[in-house]
Amino acid sequence: MNAIPSTLSRPDVDDARLPPGTRLPSLVQVAQFIHDRLGVLERCAERYGEFFALRFPWETIVFTWNPESIKQVFSGDPAIYFAGQGNNILRPFLGDASVLLLDGAEHLRQRRLLLPPFHGERMLAYADLIRDITLAEIERWPRGQAFAVHPSMQEITLEVIMRAVFGMESGARHDALRGRLKQVLDEGSRSILVFLPFLQFDLGGLTPYARFKRRMAEVDRLLFDEIAERRANGNGAGRSDILSMMLEVVDEDGTPMTPQELRDELLTLLVAGHETSATSLAWVFYYLLKDPAVLERAREELRRVVGEAAPSAAHIADLRYLDAVIKETARLRPIIVFVARALQQPVELGGHRLPAGITVAPCIYLTQRRADLYPEPERFRPERFLDAKQPPHEYFPFGGGVRRCLGMAFAQYEMKVVLATVLSRRTLALPPDSDVRPVRRAITIAPSDGTRAVAT
Repeated sequence: MNAIPSTLSRPDVDDARLPPGTRLPSLVQVAQFIHDRLGVLERCAERYGEFFALRFPWETIVFTWNPESIKQVFSGDPAIYFAGQGNNILRPFLGDASVLLLDGAEHLRQRRLLLPPFHGERMLAYADLIRDITLAEIERWPRGQAFAVHPSMQEITLEVIMRAVFGMESGARHDALRGRLKQVLDEGSRSILVFLPFLQFDLGGLTPYARFKRRMAEVDRLLFDEIAERRANGNGAGRSDILSMMLEVVDEDGTPMTPQELRDELLTLLVAGHETSATSLAWVFYYLLKDPAVLERAREELRRVVGEAAPSAAHIADLRYLDAVIKETARLRPIIVFVARALQQPVELGGHRLPAGITVAPCIYLTQRRADLYPEPERFRPERFLDAKQPPHEYFPFGGGVRRCLGMAFAQYEMKVVLATVLSRRTLALPPDSDVRPVRRAITIAPSDGTRAVAT
């Protein structure tokens, strides 16, 4: 996540003690980074090596793509390497109790409460639901003319969250909440401006931030109504959705999650599992359709494992090549390109003495393109992930250490079900004029045209 704290005051940092970096004014640096994130990272890596610093008006970030230093960060004391502080940009949407924004004991408590709903065996119950949502969506695809895959994947992943996470079936509240969430998610994905602290003012309700807050108030009302109704009816006992399981969990002294904690974690799961999964799927389709040999091998595996049946939980674990395709896509095109840790104490990292108050950023994008770790790093080769398991400091598209994404297994499982369903029911091809480039969508990196495809 981009590390933009709620304060605009940059720590008093002795630049002479930091790794090298561009000497452009801080406002120019942040403007360049917002405009061309990947280009800035690539140019700095080529010029300065495995450690370099960027200086923004509100903070200094030291990036590293040195695997041993990344291992040190991920295994380091969470009381020194604060991750929640580095995600403050998301506070207007997620709220103060989100596991993404907490550090220390509060983070560990909230993470323990959220672990049970994501137990591996429980995910198997969602396979049929994800498949049916996918089948309904692809029925709406045009035949024989190009369309953008990304918006369609957004529809699927949002509906999966509405039903598997929120536990809301079709109805007035489902439709109202889905509509409001689409509004705030679309606004957030189009522009990062509503999340920047120095642009968060009202002006009588006329600013983008004021409109965003009004829509969030309506989202909150609908979510709190759902939580209260579920609590009044036995916490959803007997139901398999994640909200019902969250209502049942208690901490060591028997205290359940508060309505505010539930609300904040539901929105955290939405942010972590909607746009990221949809964008990942759009990239997977692009790489599958770009390489006929990869696509045919994935189809052959589906014919062998699934046959003429509809994909189900019994098949997913055996789709090893499809799993490798997903992982290789995440290597080449991580949706979030770096993770952030705000230093609470000085640390020695890669021969650099880094002061407290700066942010250390293990760079996913650069690390996963190292030629010494991944020969021919620009080539799409799913075979890399069939026989070898990559160390977590060399491959970390979902973050690392105690802050690794809780929903990682769910996201990968969901993507496999969606891909298996689509590939077993539709033939897709890239249009002749396809020209896909990575572009920034708020804090994610997406395919420029949404991965346009033709379905038959």
